[in-house]
Amino acid sequence: MLQKATLSEMPIIERISKEQPLVVDSSTIFEGDALTVLRRLESQSVRCVITSPPYWGLRTYGIDEQIGLEETLAQFLNKLVSVFAEVKRVLADDGTLWLNIGDGYTSGNRGYRAPDKKNPARAMSVRPDTPEGLKPKDLIGVPWRLAFALQEDGWYLRDDIVWHKPNAMPESVKDRPARSHEYIFMLTKSEQYFYDWQASREPADHGGLRNRRSVWAVNTKPFAGAHFATFPIDLIRPCIQASSKTGDFILDPFFGSGTVGVASQEEGRRYIGIELNPEYVALSARRLQQCGSDNVRIIAA
Repeated sequence: MLQKATLSEMPIIERISKEQPLVVDSSTIFEGDALTVLRRLESQSVRCVITSPPYWGLRTYGIDEQIGLEETLAQFLNKLVSVFAEVKRVLADDGTLWLNIGDGYTSGNRGYRAPDKKNPARAMSVRPDTPEGLKPKDLIGVPWRLAFALQEDGWYLRDDIVWHKPNAMPESVKDRPARSHEYIFMLTKSEQYFYDWQASREPADHGGLRNRRSVWAVNTKPFAGAHFATFPIDLIRPCIQASSKTGDFILDPFFGSGTVGVASQEEGRRYIGIELNPEYVALSARRLQQCGSDNVRIIAA
């Protein structure tokens, strides 16, 4: 369980001018808005991006300017396309973006979401209206809408990874199968890019190793102190192994509890995390300290 750090153990937060370019030479957490911070980072300064942006209309993080509570689906998608346009600039020409995004169902124009008997935490007091052209109970298709929007914006859509969750949260539904998967899209900046298929191989059915396939069975793992779903490290590790080398920078513009940072440390890479919520910045910093980082650098940007 995560132990609360004392004040003497908390990293010092550096504060710099809002106009100052952000030159990064070591692992760093930036406290600030993703788009604002990305615009100040150097072009082609990271080798790989692994991230899971807030899902649309599924949860509130209790902070102004958060992504995910836009009034319309189009506004949500446009905001993410703008963020990932800056990600593309910051990414090396041979770099890769691994993007996890979940789906949801239309609200039927209800301004709330009731708790599920098996999952009370799904309740919300604010919820966007049903998007134009969709019907009550429609699956929205957010992941593919975002993937196609990024493809149209110039990204190469290289693969759709199905994240199969063997221990998925149960649902109290009787008119459809319970959902137990999400997507991770592999996107690249260029037609040719760095990909180490041997480093990310998986066990073959009859022994030995094989090229990793596109369905990954990885259990979800709650993280003490986080009020939202977190990436499992086992989901992130193959992305790091395939798309970066030792010492490379891994970027997560929606850092949350810092799982991408922890996985990057374990794989001998450096990380750049961007997180809007100061509580999550503190949470990720404590976690990184407890996972072996002697000096967690935080910059309020």
